[in-house]
Amino acid sequence: MSKSNKDWLRRHVTDHYVKQAKKQGYRSRAAYKLLELDAKEKILRPGQTVLDFGAAPGSWSQVAAEKVSPGGSVLAIDVLEMAPLPGVAVQKADFREIAFDGRADVILSDVSPNMSGIRNVDQARSLELLLAAIEACRKFLKPGGAFVTKAFHGDAFDEAHAALAKAFKSVKVVKPAASRGESRETYFVARGVRG
Repeated sequence: MSKSNKDWLRRHVTDHYVKQAKKQGYRSRAAYKLLELDAKEKILRPGQTVLDFGAAPGSWSQVAAEKVSPGGSVLAIDVLEMAPLPGVAVQKADFREIAFDGRADVILSDVSPNMSGIRNVDQARSLELLLAAIEACRKFLKPGGAFVTKAFHGDAFDEAHAALAKAFKSVKVVKPAASRGESRETYFVARGVRG
């Protein structure tokens, strides 16, 4: 195992959020990112319909199912297999090709391409997925609904922000504390999809 892999593993095993996730039964530390975003932005409420793009392993779907209960529904979509979760319907598919008949109150997108390690390539792939998710919002998101998506700081960040600003009435950039400090990831919370 390389030194960088050993360093990552040591950081992961001692990570506060990883320990909390195990203790509280979440599938990954990512649950705390959504919990923090929701606490700040008031995204999830009982009775809502939620689509979760790139859902595996399912921690965002877990949080969403807790928050929209009672009366809400969560559809988790991923190209990867995902073990069942209480209160969550799972669809193994590319989010660009989902079978969904209706409108969602919230669309969550923690979608990430397979990373190559080449920053420009990874940025372009992430932007392509974000633009596809915006198109899905036009199709599936209620006019007053919220869209939460991951983005990475770098060459394509301004382009991603501009695309969201064009597609939504309001866009906020938020970096949750649960996102590792050295990580280039941040999140957009967009509301009021246009057209």
